[in-house]
Amino acid sequence: MSQTLVLDIMRNGFLTIVKVSAPVLLIALIVGLVISILQATTQVQEQTLSFVPKLIAVMAALIIFGSFMLNTLINFTQNLFNMMSTLN
Repeated sequence: MSQTLVLDIMRNGFLTIVKVSAPVLLIALIVGLVISILQATTQVQEQTLSFVPKLIAVMAALIIFGSFMLNTLINFTQNLFNMMSTLN
């Protein structure tokens, strides 16, 4: 196992992590930003006002993007197993 192969596997792993987590994180970021702007304009500083919509948006994002996320992880894992079988 060469150093180049290990670095390639690590790079693919990091890219897979970014691809899997990006949809949920971006939706949580956008919803949090919108709620923060609304709180700043109305001067309502209730903590649950930002938590509940973000929680609902993240759950909806997991439902919508769940199959994409799972397929990405399955493809990465299958590629790893295929690489392991060709090492010898």
